[in-house]
Amino acid sequence: MDNSSCLCGSGLNSANCCQRFIAHKDHPTTAEALMRSRFTAYAQKNEAYLLATWDDASTKKPKFIDFSKEGDVVWTQLDIIQCKKGAINDKKGLIEFKAHYTLDGEPYVMHEISRFVFKNGRWFYMDGLVKSVSRANQQVNEGKNKTCPCGSGKKYKRCCGK
Repeated sequence: MDNSSCLCGSGLNSANCCQRFIAHKDHPTTAEALMRSRFTAYAQKNEAYLLATWDDASTKKPKFIDFSKEGDVVWTQLDIIQCKKGAINDKKGLIEFKAHYTLDGEPYVMHEISRFVFKNGRWFYMDGLVKSVSRANQQVNEGKNKTCPCGSGKKYKRCCGK
């Protein structure tokens, strides 16, 4: 039994947290639990679990995940910023998080908002919008001068931020 702390940052040991989901012994009961287990699966480069928990209806679901394109990435920490819905009785969920990693020894942070859906008694990842990727401790433009997340190509303040 693995008594080490789970990589997802929940404070639980691995066996009682994400590993039970990754080993298919149980299913996450919330979108946040699925998010945490998917972070751990990315750290373990577990393609099978990631694809199994990706909604088949998502247009962004890949046929496979090529971890060799990541280079020397080591996922180190997950910070959940906020959860909107995604609880036991919800059908949809939205999780905003920051995933910390190192690439060739340099620390980075990826800030993302991910969408989840509850189908057939299970939570699935739909897709995500990466808000930023930057070196750790580097100022990131997340204000009104950033590009609008709607995809218009305009600055947020000139588009949806009016």
